[in-house]
Amino acid sequence: MGDIHANNAGSLASASEFKEGCGRSLACFLDRFCKSDFVSYEDFYENFALEYPKDFNYAYDVLDALAAEQPEKTALVWCNDTGEERSISFAEMKRESDKYANALRSLGLRAGDAVMVMLKRRYEFWFFSMAAHKLGAVLIPATHLLTVKDLVYRTEKASIKMILTVNDEALCRAVKEAQQKTEGILQVTAVLSGEREGFLDFSALAERAGGTWTREYFDVTSPMLAYFTSGTTGMPKIVSHDYLYPLGHIITAKFWHGLGKEDLHLTVADTGWAKAAWGKLYGQWLCEAAIFVYDYSSRFHPTDFLALIDKYGVTSFCAPPTIYRFLIKEDLSRYSLASLQKCTIAGEPLNPEVYQQWLQATGLKLREGYGQTEGPVMVAVTVWDEPKPGSMGKPLPNTRCDVYDGRGALCEVGEEGELCIPV
Repeated sequence: MGDIHANNAGSLASASEFKEGCGRSLACFLDRFCKSDFVSYEDFYENFALEYPKDFNYAYDVLDALAAEQPEKTALVWCNDTGEERSISFAEMKRESDKYANALRSLGLRAGDAVMVMLKRRYEFWFFSMAAHKLGAVLIPATHLLTVKDLVYRTEKASIKMILTVNDEALCRAVKEAQQKTEGILQVTAVLSGEREGFLDFSALAERAGGTWTREYFDVTSPMLAYFTSGTTGMPKIVSHDYLYPLGHIITAKFWHGLGKEDLHLTVADTGWAKAAWGKLYGQWLCEAAIFVYDYSSRFHPTDFLALIDKYGVTSFCAPPTIYRFLIKEDLSRYSLASLQKCTIAGEPLNPEVYQQWLQATGLKLREGYGQTEGPVMVAVTVWDEPKPGSMGKPLPNTRCDVYDGRGALCEVGEEGELCIPV
């Protein structure tokens, strides 16, 4: 698996140097990793750089650090379509991820082992993800829509040793069939909770494992996270990210979403897709913002999101244009949306009419962003830029973007071509 990480210039520091630097008077948590008070896009583009310890690990240096410094601060607000809700602090997130890490170790899993997780929008996804990072396992989030063929291909391609899934009969049946076809590669199958023949009850295992977790250290260039692409032009490919990848999402959360410590951010994405890493996992906590998750099992209802934004005071919202197209068809005057301050959009071209109707209804301008599974946001309308319908923004620091025509020549201004980003 090839490594693609936080495509931004940075400097390594020893653990002691980094700890000493964190003792400085800092305006916010993020300042220990980079300068954040830029005055313009130009200032940002020319001067943004990262500083990180040579043994950086997001689970320890972000989650556990926030749990130590701001234990009661909300990390995650979760609710579902049956009325359940839960607010999880950074302290609880650390405690639960420690339990999950101990559970993984008790199963014989070790650093470098690939573990696949299919938990839809369950809050335990965050416990498991941080636990995998603490153990050094390679986390492979996946959608619950995978077939037996998909699971066999991924298991063989990535040597997946464990799959954790929601306790769904059809999905579990597909996992067990895939296990039988992969000649002993897939060793552990578990459901999040409950009884299922041939599956461990992982939540119960984590409670039994309990205890605290002692930090382990890994080379930052080691694989930490991997996604399989959608396979648009062939079989899905593995995209691997190393331990620096989360730092790339500082740009996503701070300079595109525009988040701060008082924000509650909602990104519409299942945890099986890379967009969840953009908007539900890494950059938001680096900015000390809380993540909002709506776990719905039935079909998408636009009015649910509008009501939840009102009820929970969501301040930042990111969704693909398709979602916004549904939202503007509703009677938005029925919802105050008073808490909402920032709206971003990605995933497909934005129709200018959608932009204008959303602006007219809410007074909020949509800021576009562009990226791929292979990296964080690469082009975006940053917090300093005036959004322009039809424009996805400007290149971000240390990202070179060129537009080539069908003959492989650079396009002139005004010419249409393909966006190419060398890595």
